[in-house]
Amino acid sequence: MSKQKRLLILRWLALLFVIGLTIILFLKRENIQYLEQYGYLGIFLASLLTNASLILPVPGVLITSAMGAVFNPIFVALAAGGGATIGEITGYLAGFSGQTVVEKTKWHGKLEGWMQKYGDLTILVLAFIPNPAFDIVGIMAGAMKIPLYRFLFFCFIGKVLKMFVFAYGGFLLGNQLASSGGM
Repeated sequence: MSKQKRLLILRWLALLFVIGLTIILFLKRENIQYLEQYGYLGIFLASLLTNASLILPVPGVLITSAMGAVFNPIFVALAAGGGATIGEITGYLAGFSGQTVVEKTKWHGKLEGWMQKYGDLTILVLAFIPNPAFDIVGIMAGAMKIPLYRFLFFCFIGKVLKMFVFAYGGFLLGNQLASSGGM
């Protein structure tokens, strides 16, 4: 089998995996919250799963906020940010597998120019800002063949910082409620 044919098969398998995982996660989204009972590992897994779905929103930052009120917000941010980063590999794989499809979209040229010029900063900033469009950044990174380790590095920094904001917000809210007798 030629290298090109193996690559084509690999791309199709990656795309089928991402689509299947997204459907499963969307259908089972209510069950993800039960992972929080396993502490930091549960936070990691819940964040991984909520970020593994493509385009369909599964709100993992709500779990992060709630857990920040219960656990150390720094460790919550690290666990949630690490899980979120690993979960974003699905977007990267979708871009890798659908490279020819992505190249035909009307927004490809504009976004590719932006990613080539500000790729690392784009990944970091959009990983930090809560938005459903981050999947597009992962797809573009995969389609542009940005090295996976580089994508994951800047994604991790942005995700951990974002998760810290949510975890610390949950921590402050929990303390406020506890001190006012509301908890």
